[in-house]
Amino acid sequence: MSAAVLTLAEAIEHYVADGASIALEGFTHLIPFAAGHEIIRQRRRELHLIRMTPDLIYDQMIGMGCARKLTFSWGGNPGVGSLHRLRDAVEHQWPRPLELDEHSHAGMAAAFCAGAARLPFGVLRGYLGTDLPAHNPNIRTVQCPFTGESLAAVPALNPDVTILHAQRVDRAGNVAIHGILGAAREAALAATTLLVTAEEIVDELPPAMNAIVLPHWVVAAVVVCRGGAYPSYAQGCYARDNAFYRHWDAIARERAGFLAWMDEHVLGTTDHRAFLAGLQQAAA
Repeated sequence: MSAAVLTLAEAIEHYVADGASIALEGFTHLIPFAAGHEIIRQRRRELHLIRMTPDLIYDQMIGMGCARKLTFSWGGNPGVGSLHRLRDAVEHQWPRPLELDEHSHAGMAAAFCAGAARLPFGVLRGYLGTDLPAHNPNIRTVQCPFTGESLAAVPALNPDVTILHAQRVDRAGNVAIHGILGAAREAALAATTLLVTAEEIVDELPPAMNAIVLPHWVVAAVVVCRGGAYPSYAQGCYARDNAFYRHWDAIARERAGFLAWMDEHVLGTTDHRAFLAGLQQAAA
């Protein structure tokens, strides 16, 4: 295997530094919760968080003081409501001020695609006629040299580190991702360093129909982490825990309750296996 096989603690310690720009991508499923929790345990600070749809894991990282900036398109607790720790950071600067770089989904996709192609910016027909460019100086316009048409432009996204969760990695280090892809491929190829947590390592990957395969030479390190996307789902492996998402709304509403929960279930556990065991014990 070309990619290093590490523990999650080793991977985060070695590759995620204070001040880094990091993208924990995953669209409805395969959200790398375990990696985000390890970043919190290792108390990383001054991070620039990047993600097309930040939800609970970024709420937790922001609330624990890991982030100085968020580049995103839509942020919320899907199917439930607001991210209370994100709102507290924006509205009250708690636990610290948070700089926002807000885009549409199309703008984020264009920025990731440009980053993956090593181009300086992405171009799209979005934003024109909206008020978002008035609030985000990173949204600008360019004139097409062929038609003269005015188009929106966004700077390329090139995270220092992208972290993905996948169903399988083979022993050569190739990564197979099945199901809804979101911006996983583009975020992977745009990054300086790609880390992948996976449900399992297999001798041979299944056929890649309706899936993507990231070749081993773009992967810096692989971590075997069963259930690493929980409470989101991993297609073909386990379902989304909708009750957790609903419960999170109450946990995150008040600072004291949030900090107590994080202290018990994240800071108070050694790894993702212990995190899952603690949740099961609390529910029993």
